[in-house]
Amino acid sequence: MVMKNLLAIDRFVLLVFISLVAHTATVKADAVTDWNKRAGDIVVAAGIGPLPAERALAIVHTAVYEAVNAITQRYPVSDLKLQPAPDASVEAAVAAANRVTLMQLVPNQTAAIDMAYQTVIAAVSDEVARNSGIAVGERAAQGILSMRANDGASDQETYRPITGVGVYIPTVIPETPQWITRKPWLMTNAAQFRPAPPPRLDSERWARDYNEVKILGRFDSRVRTAEQTEIARFWEEVMPPIYHGIVRSVATQPGREITQNARLFAAVTQASDDALIAVFDAKYHYGLWRPLTAIRNGDIDGNDATERDSSWRPFIDTPMHPEYPCAHCIVSATVGTVLHAEIGNAPPPVLMTVSKAAGDVSRSWDSTDAFMQEVINARIYDGVHYRNSGEIGAAMGKQVAKLVIDKYQLGKE
Repeated sequence: MVMKNLLAIDRFVLLVFISLVAHTATVKADAVTDWNKRAGDIVVAAGIGPLPAERALAIVHTAVYEAVNAITQRYPVSDLKLQPAPDASVEAAVAAANRVTLMQLVPNQTAAIDMAYQTVIAAVSDEVARNSGIAVGERAAQGILSMRANDGASDQETYRPITGVGVYIPTVIPETPQWITRKPWLMTNAAQFRPAPPPRLDSERWARDYNEVKILGRFDSRVRTAEQTEIARFWEEVMPPIYHGIVRSVATQPGREITQNARLFAAVTQASDDALIAVFDAKYHYGLWRPLTAIRNGDIDGNDATERDSSWRPFIDTPMHPEYPCAHCIVSATVGTVLHAEIGNAPPPVLMTVSKAAGDVSRSWDSTDAFMQEVINARIYDGVHYRNSGEIGAAMGKQVAKLVIDKYQLGKE
């Protein structure tokens, strides 16, 4: 009996060991994925907000890709035309590209940036390769910073509150109304994918969406399930790292090469940045009211199927910008579509990420479609979006993604 128990324990230990080895084999970090995590944490700590953070990380990762590709020469030379540096250290180049871009973009994080940089550089023992890599990374960073210096991100905000003379209205400035004047990475202009107007307020679709979010998105909803509440809280997180964790799920798979990962992160971040330019163009063009406003004014929308609730509140705080379309949904569809192209016909890995808003809990999905659909649902459970706005945002994201898929020829290898 004792011998059987010991054998059972031995088999159990062996199975656990094999499982751990198998798990380790599926996760292969490199300088690009390591720095993606560091850069994301640094940008979040800088407190610059989700849209500036998306722009910053697009600049960082584009510089990283240019530096890595100059060393490996895996892909065609870009417009930056860096000189090939085959003997340079990739690790040093990635570190230098991150340091130079982050120092300019989030200068209040100088100490954290320099500490991360010095730790990585000290580990590169070959002095010639290290110095060459630093030079390549710095040239790439300065080149991309110069290219994006006048992209409109620093334009003065000139929002004019709508009110009557002497009449009080809430005094919070909406989020980055100047963002629609930015120069995109991929699109011809901010309005390239501007959608058709939102549903008419007297339509059946409006009534459908109004009543869905009214029931599911109420702060004390008795209809929203425990799982739906978890999903709502998870996607309250709006900073870029929540999406980059999903990208790392792909980037750390066996057989990946560092230039592939540098290209993937450049593609994802450029496309996400453009997606936010596109969605904010539509938001400020149409100016559709949020559920909080609509439901408390349900008696004036001209639709008998939308009953007013004078004390309705959403599950989370309503973001300070117009409703249509959904920004989370355009970014999730952009990221998901890029990843789908990158994965190609290979079996999709388990996609996983962590939400700081939900207390650093994680969620996972077995397909890009499942993850994209969850985000649409989440913003209804949150009480801040209508279903149509999520679907339209997702459709826009897929259009933006196609531009970067074509630019970088993702999935063609």
